[in-house]
Amino acid sequence: MTATTATTAPPASGRTEAQEIHFRSDRNAKIRMYLGLAVLVIWGLAPFYWMIVTAFRDVGYTFDSTPWPTHVTLDNFKTAFSTGRGNHFGAALVHSIIIGVVTTAVAMLVGVFASYALARLNFPGKYAVLGVILGASMFPGVALVSPLFQMFSSFGWLSGVNYQALIIPNISFALPLTIYTLTAFLAEMPWELEESARIDGCTPGQAFRKIMLPLAAPGLFTTAILAFIASWNEYLLAQQFSTPKTQTVTVAIAQFTGAQPHQEPYTAVMAAGTIVTVPLIIMVLVFQRAIVSGLTAGGVKG
Repeated sequence: MTATTATTAPPASGRTEAQEIHFRSDRNAKIRMYLGLAVLVIWGLAPFYWMIVTAFRDVGYTFDSTPWPTHVTLDNFKTAFSTGRGNHFGAALVHSIIIGVVTTAVAMLVGVFASYALARLNFPGKYAVLGVILGASMFPGVALVSPLFQMFSSFGWLSGVNYQALIIPNISFALPLTIYTLTAFLAEMPWELEESARIDGCTPGQAFRKIMLPLAAPGLFTTAILAFIASWNEYLLAQQFSTPKTQTVTVAIAQFTGAQPHQEPYTAVMAAGTIVTVPLIIMVLVFQRAIVSGLTAGGVKG
């Protein structure tokens, strides 16, 4: 008898069997990763997509389940800005912008110095201070409604144009977030650059302004965006402390009225929601380039 030796032909790709198994494993892992990312993106964007579709849909077809735009109209946006129906959405946009900008500016001004001190200096009770700041950010806002209402009433801030009744509480919520986020960011920065600037003759203020702030630009812009969004979306305190002359967009949308009594204006609410998200999208797109440029700004001495 003649013994024959069986040989296994190599894969057409030219890879060995072990390499082929490793290649298929990596490919399957990437497929699972991309499928998971696709599910997350769809899960996150689906409500926003449906809001836009409903915003442009005729009110007579509010509950039409067609997944693409049908019976397109711009009347819902006109209704959102219609003061004849008691909707003061246009003025509310201005009020929210004022409150959000002032809140973000004050929170960033105080937060950047406080976080710089917490990240740069060592002093007794440093971590206790950080713990108190973190605990303040977890304090429930509903517990503050009654005491703040009594205090603001005694100050006469709950009538007329008194933005401070909304700005001060918003700052109290935005400041812990600002300090805690910037402290973690500044703690990872190369302090050797600041020391080099001091050796070259810069004062502490000049080193902070010319070296550290440009390097901290990504963290500053990111934190500012978070603070503004938190102020822009706040509803609980705004519903209690705002007046018709300081009403924010969240309160204005909640008080929308329909064409008929007891009719919920879903399409107008969706149109207003679409408008409210536009400033946030524009802000992120504008700051995106600033964040990228801030990664290298100040890192090289000219």
